[in-house]
Amino acid sequence: MKFSFFKSKQGATMSEATEHMENETAAEQEALDTPEAMKERIAELEGMLQDEKLRGLANEQNLRRRHQEELQAAHKFAAQKFAAEMLSVKDYLEMALQDQSGQFDALKMGVSMTLNELVKAFEAAQIKEIPSAKGEALNPHQHQAMQEVDAPEQAPGTIVSTLKKGYVLHDRVLRPAMVTVAKAAQ
Repeated sequence: MKFSFFKSKQGATMSEATEHMENETAAEQEALDTPEAMKERIAELEGMLQDEKLRGLANEQNLRRRHQEELQAAHKFAAQKFAAEMLSVKDYLEMALQDQSGQFDALKMGVSMTLNELVKAFEAAQIKEIPSAKGEALNPHQHQAMQEVDAPEQAPGTIVSTLKKGYVLHDRVLRPAMVTVAKAAQ
């Protein structure tokens, strides 16, 4: 169907444009009056709908595939930055093992430098220590009580000592702090 109402800008009146549209619509209606013409038009419209449906399905399939590829790449390279920061830690440890000088102070300094590199890498990756100071209340979400000990100077259920530090990545516990806890007095 052609819309000729744009001619109104060139001097034709709106009523002329409306009349022209009505004439075109009437001509189309006359063309569809025969059953064969209607069947052809229906088949044409069904073909167009099928084509649109197939295009939509193909687009959806492409979007899913792209999303899946991006997700796989994100998983595959999620630790890339952290892994790159760990390379210097590995280098320092290898240098310490290759040191043949026998000087304990030099070895201690090398281990200290390695620890500093590791702390920097942890900070960059948002890995933080879980606080587990003596006297602090046990938090079952962040601490794992390894044993209970008599500690009359402390309240029951408070941390006496830390056996192994715990760490969180953002708000997710990577490893709980393993602690000893004060027993309740009997």
